[in-house]
Amino acid sequence: MKLSHFILFLGPVIAILAMATLLIQPGTAGPSVSDKKLKVETFVQGLASPTSMAFIDKDHIIVLQKNDGKVLLVSNGTLQKKPILQVSVDNSVERGLLGIAVLRPNASSFSQNLTSKTLVFLYYTESQSGQPLRNRVYSYEWNGQTLAHPKLILDLPALPGPNHNAGKLSIGPDGNLYAIIGELRHNGQLQNIQDGPAPDDTGVIFRVNPYTGQEVQGNPFEQSGKDSPLSRYVAYGIRNSFGITFDPVNGQLWQTENGPSSYDEINVIKPGFNGGWKKIIGPISRTKISETDLVNFPNSKYYDPVFSWKNPVAVTGLEFFNSSKFGDKYLNNLFVGDYNNGNIYFFEINKTRTGLEFNDANQSGLSDRVVDNPKELAEITFGTGFGGITDIKTGPDGYLYIVSIRDGEIYRILPSNL
Repeated sequence: MKLSHFILFLGPVIAILAMATLLIQPGTAGPSVSDKKLKVETFVQGLASPTSMAFIDKDHIIVLQKNDGKVLLVSNGTLQKKPILQVSVDNSVERGLLGIAVLRPNASSFSQNLTSKTLVFLYYTESQSGQPLRNRVYSYEWNGQTLAHPKLILDLPALPGPNHNAGKLSIGPDGNLYAIIGELRHNGQLQNIQDGPAPDDTGVIFRVNPYTGQEVQGNPFEQSGKDSPLSRYVAYGIRNSFGITFDPVNGQLWQTENGPSSYDEINVIKPGFNGGWKKIIGPISRTKISETDLVNFPNSKYYDPVFSWKNPVAVTGLEFFNSSKFGDKYLNNLFVGDYNNGNIYFFEINKTRTGLEFNDANQSGLSDRVVDNPKELAEITFGTGFGGITDIKTGPDGYLYIVSIRDGEIYRILPSNL
């Protein structure tokens, strides 16, 4: 991830690639959005390097802090001082407490407070004295006050790193757990290196049983056998990702991808998706690589991104706005955040919900699905000044919530007449 100057998010190590951009701090005027019918307010403040959030129910949000491993609770808009859990993390560079997902059995909405029936999944770089570092996913039972009864679900590499741990989690409409891990600077077959090491759980998206961490029926590489790491993957060729979500209309998985010195991406993840890294980043038509140059496992297929930024913005969270509170224009369309600029981007989904739609004559330069210049960047920019976005969610109240790692706040976007 070329975010590597994630000052608060990444710790003291500063990578060269995006340094100049990242040194630009957000404006003092605070965040704003272009739609005058909407406004931004601070919902929660006083956080330290927040990375991810999840709504437990209509009254409670769980928020993760990267560097100290604290899992905090927001109750009715008030941040509780005492953590509901604190885990031991290595927080160097992109390591730390990174991802969260919530499984609500037999519940279709936020209307129920399910207490012990709710499972909460956490992804973090676990630090244990005398033990090698590992990225791990644990499940916990939510008892209404704390997280209890941890169970190891995924035990994943963390070395060499310390970049590209990824860590976002989601529960799919199929009830399975989806988890992203970056390539951790590995150079194997999963990174499309023909003579590299065999699959090793790096640079992939997992689709596993949320109770056991095992492969599930219908995975694209299940024919490889239960003993093969491939059997748990839905995608590979992933560099690093800080965004994963599902289209609420058709259940399709979407993902954001961080490039190095060029090309951030938005991807539609089909079963067997090969993102092309380390051979391809951005549209394949802009490279000298062909699909035959990639490592092609049975049932795999290379897919181009549905959108790219030629000059990386450190793209992070993405969210389909599953609410009518902002009007028809926004319903089930896509918001995407970045870290470098603290921008929110807005995209309309095409009629087949397979990609993005650019109909306005003012967006004609985006017909190639690539931002090539500042003018094109401005055309998709919905909000600015959010101080380094790490998560975006539709709240149970139908408003949009934004986590800012640099500002240590959760912002809420809502109609301006409220």
